[in-house]
Amino acid sequence: MCVVGGGPAGLAAAIALRNEGFAVTLLDCAIPPIDKACGEGLLPGSIAALRSMGVKLPVDAGFPFRGVRFADERSSVFADFPNGAAIGLRRTALHKLLVDRATEVGVSLHWGVKGVRFTPSGLNVGSELLKPRLVVGADGQNSLIRRVAGLDSRRHDKRRYGFRRHYGIAPWSPYMELHWGPRSQVYVTPVSDREVCIARLSRDAKLRPDDALDDFPEIRAHLSSARPCSSTMGAITASRMLRRVSRDEVVLVGDASGSVDAITGEGMCLAFHQALALARACRHGKLELYQTAHRTLSRRPHLMGALMLTLERHPAFRARALASLSKHSDVFASLLAIHVGRSSFADLCSWRVLNLGLTFLAT
Repeated sequence: MCVVGGGPAGLAAAIALRNEGFAVTLLDCAIPPIDKACGEGLLPGSIAALRSMGVKLPVDAGFPFRGVRFADERSSVFADFPNGAAIGLRRTALHKLLVDRATEVGVSLHWGVKGVRFTPSGLNVGSELLKPRLVVGADGQNSLIRRVAGLDSRRHDKRRYGFRRHYGIAPWSPYMELHWGPRSQVYVTPVSDREVCIARLSRDAKLRPDDALDDFPEIRAHLSSARPCSSTMGAITASRMLRRVSRDEVVLVGDASGSVDAITGEGMCLAFHQALALARACRHGKLELYQTAHRTLSRRPHLMGALMLTLERHPAFRARALASLSKHSDVFASLLAIHVGRSSFADLCSWRVLNLGLTFLAT
C-alpha cells in the first residue's frame, strides 16, 4: 500500500494500516518537520485516536486545556470537555511524534520525493512505476490523487482564510478561547507554559492577524508585552464535502477527502478517525465500509460547522445567542458535549432549550 502525503492525515493512515499488518510506503515532497497554519488544539477525541494507534504523547508535550470559552465584546461563556482534557501542541511537535511512530512500526518513509504522478497504471516516482495494492491520497485540499481518480465531484465547497502566529507569553486561561469579532474570529490555544497560538479566521484574505487584533481589545491587552515567536503562516480553510472518497484501488483521507471549516477545531480529530476507519475496512477487505464510515464520521462536524458559520454570518443573531448562552451555561456545556461526540441533540432537555429561547427573545 502506498500513502501519498506525509502530513498528520497521511502519517496516521500509514500507521493505522501498518498496525493491521499491511506493508506501507509513504511518499512526500517535503522534508520533516512539516508545518502548516492551524489552531494546534488536539481535542479529547484526537488524543484517544492517537493512543489507539500507539502514538504516545509525552507528559511534557504541549499544554493541557480543559474546555472551550466563547466570547464577544459583551458576553462570555465557557464549559469543560465531558471526556477529559485536550492538548495544545505545536504542529511541528505533533508531526515529529507521528513520524517517530511510523518509523517504529515499520512504515517505509520517503521524504523529498518530487514529481509523484498518479496514472491508471500506477504511481510514477521518477523513472520508477509503483503498482501498489492501494493508493491512499493524503495530499491535502488540492489533491492531485483526487482529481486523477475522478473523485473531485463535490456536494458543497465553501472557503475562508486562516492565519496563525505564536506569541511568547504564559497562557492566561485554562480554556481554548474563540473570540468573535465584526470581521473575523480568533482562536487562542495554549501550546506550552510560555507560548500561545493565535489563529485568525475570516472571509477576508487580506486581513492579517495583527490587524484583526484591533477588533479584540481583550486579546490585545494580554499580548501587549508579548513578543511574536514565529512568523505569520496562512492557509485556506474549507468546508467541503465530496460525493465519494474511494474508487477502485484509491481512497482519500484528511483534507484530500473533504474538510470542515477550522472554526470547528475538528479537522485533526476527523483525519485520525478516518485513518482508523480505513484500516478497519482494509482488514475486512471491503473499501465500501470506509466510504460509509467516512460519511458517518463527517456528519456531526459538518453540522456543528454549519451552526458556527451561521453565527459568523449573522452578527446580531450571534450577539443575542452568546448573551443568552452566557446566562444558560448548562446549555453551552451540552452543545460542547455534542460537538465532541459525547452527546446528541436529542439529549438536550426541552425545558432547557425553552428557557434559552425565552432568554434569547428577551435579549
